[in-house]
Amino acid sequence: MSKKKYNLNTIYISERLQENLKPISQSAFTAVTAPMGYGKTTAINWYLDKQSKNGNSCVIRISIYSDNLSVFWQSVQKAFAFAGLDFLDNYSCPSDAASAGMLADELCYSLSGQTSYYIFIDDFHLLGEPHVADFFCMLANRLPENIHLIVSGRNAFLSGKEILRLGKKLYQIHTRDLCLNRRELSVYTHRCGASLNEDQLNTLLYSSEGWFSAVYLNLCTFFESGHFPDHTSNIYDMFSSAMIAPLSDAQQEFLTVMGLADEFTVEMALFITGNPEAGQILSLMTRQNAFITPLPDGVSFRFHHMMKECTQRAFAMLSHEKQTDFRNRYGQWYESQGQFLQALAAYNKALNYDAALAVIQKDAGILLASLSPEKVLAFLDVCPTEILKNRPLALLVLMRRMFTWHQIPKMLELKQLLTDTIAEDNTLSEDERKNLSGECDLIMSFLMYNDITGMSVLHRQASSKMTRPAISIRKTGSWTFGSPSVLMMFHRRSGTLDAELTAMNECMPHYYRITQGHGQGAELLMNAEAAFMQGNFSDAQILLEQTYSTIASNGQHNISLCCDFLAARLSLFQESVTFVKNPEVKRKELLSLHNMMWLNIFDSTYAYYYALIRMPEKIPALFKDHMLSTVSFLSPCRPMMEMIENQVFLSQKMYAKVIGRSETLLPFCEKMHYELVSLHVQIQTASAYAMLGKHHDARQLLQKALGHAMPDGFLIPFVENYTYIKDVLGSINSIASEPFTDRILSLGSVYEQHCLRLSSRNSRPEILNMLNSREAEIAALITDRLSNREIAERLFLSEGTVKQYINQIYSKLMINGDTRTKRKQLAELISSINKGLT
Repeated sequence: MSKKKYNLNTIYISERLQENLKPISQSAFTAVTAPMGYGKTTAINWYLDKQSKNGNSCVIRISIYSDNLSVFWQSVQKAFAFAGLDFLDNYSCPSDAASAGMLADELCYSLSGQTSYYIFIDDFHLLGEPHVADFFCMLANRLPENIHLIVSGRNAFLSGKEILRLGKKLYQIHTRDLCLNRRELSVYTHRCGASLNEDQLNTLLYSSEGWFSAVYLNLCTFFESGHFPDHTSNIYDMFSSAMIAPLSDAQQEFLTVMGLADEFTVEMALFITGNPEAGQILSLMTRQNAFITPLPDGVSFRFHHMMKECTQRAFAMLSHEKQTDFRNRYGQWYESQGQFLQALAAYNKALNYDAALAVIQKDAGILLASLSPEKVLAFLDVCPTEILKNRPLALLVLMRRMFTWHQIPKMLELKQLLTDTIAEDNTLSEDERKNLSGECDLIMSFLMYNDITGMSVLHRQASSKMTRPAISIRKTGSWTFGSPSVLMMFHRRSGTLDAELTAMNECMPHYYRITQGHGQGAELLMNAEAAFMQGNFSDAQILLEQTYSTIASNGQHNISLCCDFLAARLSLFQESVTFVKNPEVKRKELLSLHNMMWLNIFDSTYAYYYALIRMPEKIPALFKDHMLSTVSFLSPCRPMMEMIENQVFLSQKMYAKVIGRSETLLPFCEKMHYELVSLHVQIQTASAYAMLGKHHDARQLLQKALGHAMPDGFLIPFVENYTYIKDVLGSINSIASEPFTDRILSLGSVYEQHCLRLSSRNSRPEILNMLNSREAEIAALITDRLSNREIAERLFLSEGTVKQYINQIYSKLMINGDTRTKRKQLAELISSINKGLT
């Protein structure tokens, strides 16, 4: 037989498999599960290639190469960008259920329409991240009909509960659908050019069990020797014997070296192998070897996992010197491409600690945050001290990261190394010594968080030493850790407000100078909040407007959102204060920035505002439905968010809940030295006791709160809860009248009437309270005669998601009929109730 007739690279998709692939276009989620080598990727790519020939389809292919979520997220962004979709470019990798929900909304909104989108995620087993599978299920339940998610992996990744929940939205393809039966095996071998008799065909079927890779390798040996291999050897031995051993030395070395790469280009192969013939070798081997695949971008290639496994075994047989040299080349390549996580991994395997520290320095701790603290600590344990001391800038980055991870002993250990380096390294210029020492002071100031006087000393020291900006702090990062209030962060003890404001005013200019204005406007805002808390509304408004003006063009979105929190509260006392009552425009702006922390601050502002005016139905779902546990808040801001949720519970008349939560929240505030947050919680708890008729407990808590508030003149926490505490507070004042409580009672009476006017003006019918906030919002838009598409565009949802909400609305309100009749019934229902109210 002539070898020229053999065509082992032929793609064969049986008629049975073709039929099994058809339901993908009718399913929101397709899960493909089978061991390595059964042709999962080949089958799905064949199907997607057919779909892509339809001018109304778009295919997005995403490959997984490791268990690092950030690397996977980079692959997602790259795949979408390659498909001409750049809306994920500025998204951070989702870190909690809330940010995952925002991403799902963005995907549904951006991809909804007439185009059919196929999102193929391959090799899911490598990620090993169960939360991602949960996200896929959540996403599949929300996807509009034109989006199809396909996930392929070796292991089952959906639980029985998830399969049940997905129902008809899920389609599954298993090993039995992919493997070859006897008739298909006969067709495939014939197409490859093999003329097998019945005995040979039976032998091949028995030995391979229809496993594509085993069939392929058996045929390779058969074409070379005229007989099938000895099946006592394992699949990897068969692969190496059939696919690697017959190659030239140059080709074998190419495979051995490039097998370390997840995917690679010719340019990368030239750099890594150092072989000028790498391009020709790759071109030849791609034509001859089905285990080397060109990617859709036309410039990249990847090895099949079986090929990678065998070549990596061969790589392990190279000398230590060669392995180290090639791993360093990988590190250099990835570093030059800005792929710092991959570079770090390569340098670590090469034990090139100095190069790894250089990468950490370049990254400034951004991607480093995606690694587990254990991995970084393990690296530090083996990295020689002298090498660490040779990279003082990397030490600064690592110190900052250790603080974030609460690894304070390690942070202090690194600080000592840095101090020793500054004292001992004669190659450092005097300016660089001062810069290193100054940035060290800056990082150490975080250990004195919310002690602004102590932080101020270190900030001034840092400012006096440094002639360059800090490398460990980025201007665009959050300044308040996600808190909506500066004053709540930095008011530490009762009676010390004036000293705290003075320290803040003197400290912040020094901090701004060395961080390029990070958090600029914070001291003005803290003064504005203090004036507001004391009831000096005109002063508060002036300072607030000065803050808005200061940050107008410096990109400090965090401080701007904190300004909005104050503006919302101040608007209940000063009608001249500008506060965006319609959140849609602001939310749209924040969604475009793809920052979940900022959206959480935004939601907290409206949650507190609507809780104060006792309109719980308008509170954002994160707080209204009490889903704070789904958000990975940074620990410094969590007490503020919990306090705001307490206010929401009050507005929902869940008084026992407030009391129960406060028992754990108050000690947490005390530990964090959050005097103002603690004051709010004490008053909220007293309010709950008062509403339950437990006036004695309410009186005790209020008297304690008054003792904490009077030294600084903090009126507003009492006024904001006046409706709940007015009787108890009045009884306290009748026994021992105080100008402070007199003013609370006087201001509280006016405030209560104003809030009542606001709530009556904006209240909705009681029957609609059975709807959640999103459903109520959609119901209102339906009565305004907006179409499903218009509602989807207004709320940044997909049409499919809007349809689901509308069906839920009709179900809850027991509205039946066809679509037009239902809309008419809903409009008439709301209209009749509104007439009854007027």
